[in-house]
Amino acid sequence: MAVHRKNMKQQNRSKVIALALIGAGLLLLGVVALVALPKPGATAESTGERSAIPMEVSFPAPELSLTDLEGNPVSLQDLQGTVVLVNNWATWCPPCKAEMPTLQAYFEDHHKKGFTIIAIDAGDPVPEIVKFVQEYGLTFPVWPDVSMKAIAAFRNQGLPSSYVIDRDGTVRLAWAGAVSRDVLEKYVTPLLKEE
Repeated sequence: MAVHRKNMKQQNRSKVIALALIGAGLLLLGVVALVALPKPGATAESTGERSAIPMEVSFPAPELSLTDLEGNPVSLQDLQGTVVLVNNWATWCPPCKAEMPTLQAYFEDHHKKGFTIIAIDAGDPVPEIVKFVQEYGLTFPVWPDVSMKAIAAFRNQGLPSSYVIDRDGTVRLAWAGAVSRDVLEKYVTPLLKEE
């Protein structure tokens, strides 16, 4: 009987130690998460996060026709002669939200140089998109894409995904993930100087 009690005490002590170690591990994970995770609304620039890096590509821009937020027909082909950054995104996507202020600032600084951004929303209802556009103060064109034609046309694997189309209608750059202002300046700005 005494041996049985001693074994029970050792088992209980082992369980207490194991639970204490698990608790300490969870506490440590919580502290690391608080320190390491970006704050809501943080951009890549403000958190020092890495930016997506564009990959050089060369293929004709897909034929893509949608409607804008007012219901007017729009097409990528109508933008030939302009450098176009196509950004596939969604209102619920955290990295999409994080990069929107960066895209807006870049657009404001470069749209007079024959540059535009076409933000193509992947499936959200138009009222949600309109609310998002207003909240973020977006002034570049935003096209809803309920049937996700753009995702299929560009063969997207995730959001956000972006493509830069040169003035001749050739897709020259592609990347997945949020992008920083420095990377846009390094890779996209030189295309604005090409005739």
